[in-house]
Amino acid sequence: MRVKINFIWLEHGKGLDIPRQQSQGAAGLDICAAIQENEIITLRPQKRVIIPAGFSIALPLGYEAQIRPRSGLAAKFGVSVLNAPGTIDADYRGEVKVILINHGEEDFLIKRGDRIAQMIIAPVSKVEFSLTQQLDDTIRGEGGFGSTGKR
Repeated sequence: MRVKINFIWLEHGKGLDIPRQQSQGAAGLDICAAIQENEIITLRPQKRVIIPAGFSIALPLGYEAQIRPRSGLAAKFGVSVLNAPGTIDADYRGEVKVILINHGEEDFLIKRGDRIAQMIIAPVSKVEFSLTQQLDDTIRGEGGFGSTGKR
């Protein structure tokens, strides 16, 4: 399925790679850091930083963009997206930004054009609650937080 998304570069994002899937079967579109050419941001252990992506998008109604960590950054350096997944709503028109956190033990350096996160485009359900006095019974019932006994 193809979803058409209107996209604009902001001045500080021009010249970067447009978000794209890096392989035929990839779900996520890689997002690059849109910081100045000569700038290096040092993300210290246990600290967070907001990195601009240099673009804005207009998602069609019924869709959201989820900002997720890149598995390589998480596995190799302990760097993740703090509010994973971050959500970009269909009616948001501001710059896409990524909140990174360093769970690792060493400083992580961010340079212009570094692929820092991935964006997933996903459908959104319209929800309507129905107020009731009782919910139907299930085998699980109210069990949660490890109630299945599985690790």
